[in-house]
Amino acid sequence: MRPAALGLMLLAWSGFASARTPFEASCEAAARDAGATFSTRESGWRVDNTVSYRDLTRMKRPGVRNGYVLGLTRTESRVAIQVDGTLLTSPDGAAECVMPRIAVTLYYQPIVVYVSREFEPDSCTYDEILAHEMRHLKSYLDYLPKVEERVRARLGGRFAGKPLYARAGESRTLLQREIDRNWMPYIKAEMGRVERLQAAIDSPAEYARLSKVCQGEVQSLIGSTRRSRS
Repeated sequence: MRPAALGLMLLAWSGFASARTPFEASCEAAARDAGATFSTRESGWRVDNTVSYRDLTRMKRPGVRNGYVLGLTRTESRVAIQVDGTLLTSPDGAAECVMPRIAVTLYYQPIVVYVSREFEPDSCTYDEILAHEMRHLKSYLDYLPKVEERVRARLGGRFAGKPLYARAGESRTLLQREIDRNWMPYIKAEMGRVERLQAAIDSPAEYARLSKVCQGEVQSLIGSTRRSRS
């Protein structure tokens, strides 16, 4: 998704006057401090061994009866954008400019790494499942700096050192509208791309490998729990 600018905000100052004015010069001087800052925030992670593989399967694959999930890494991505900026009004009161200062923070909700309770901690199969889930965890954590870099390149260039002009009383509204309608959806879409990386970790070959680790311990345990429920 390529963010599109909105309306009057991106018009050159010539939309108001054909020559450079003292008001325009004041806006450009004040806009030296305009721009966007970017940061990522870690909310931590934990391991949970209290959920059965049946419940993990329902958590990951609602309504699917075939197959089973022995481990699961869950979180939700979040985007926080704070919008501020100095406002100047032209001498005749007809126009204004805003020097935007935007702070973008990317983070995840606390990450929970599940290993089904049927497997004892430090057992062979537990360690294999946990190692697999650690790949998911690492993928989430490694992705944040990458998406920050992409967003910085796009959004940072949009606002750095630039005054945004509008008719009187409209600049802050238009600035917020641009953030809400264009930049927020764009950033959320970039954050969501991490799920493709997660899906690649859960390849058919990896599932097949895990089902056979530790001399068939997975198949033996799953089979015994199924028989006990029948």
